[in-house]
Amino acid sequence: MRNPWIIYTVSRLALFFGVFIALAFIGFNPFFAAIIAAIMSFAIALLLLDGQRKAMSEKMHNTFSSKKDDDSDYENQLLDESETNEADSDSHGDSPRN
Repeated sequence: MRNPWIIYTVSRLALFFGVFIALAFIGFNPFFAAIIAAIMSFAIALLLLDGQRKAMSEKMHNTFSSKKDDDSDYENQLLDESETNEADSDSHGDSPRN
C-alpha cells in the first residue's frame, strides 16, 4: 500500500515548484515568485488534492487513535457512570433547577 502522506507531500511540492518555475520563466523576481507560488499552490491544493488530504488524515487518525491506555478507559467508565447517575436523579425530580 502506498503511503498517503508521501503522495500528498510530493504533490504539494510538485505544485509549488511547477508554479514557481512557471513564474520564474515569465520573468518574476525569485523572491516574489516564491511567495506567489506558495499562495497559488496552497489554493490549487485545496481544490485538487482533497482526496489525498482525506486519505492522509484518515491514515494519521488510524495510526494514532489505535493506541489506548487503561487510564483513559477507566476515566471513560467513570464519566459514563456519573452521567447515568445524573440522568437517573434528574428523571425522578430529585435535583431542583434554578
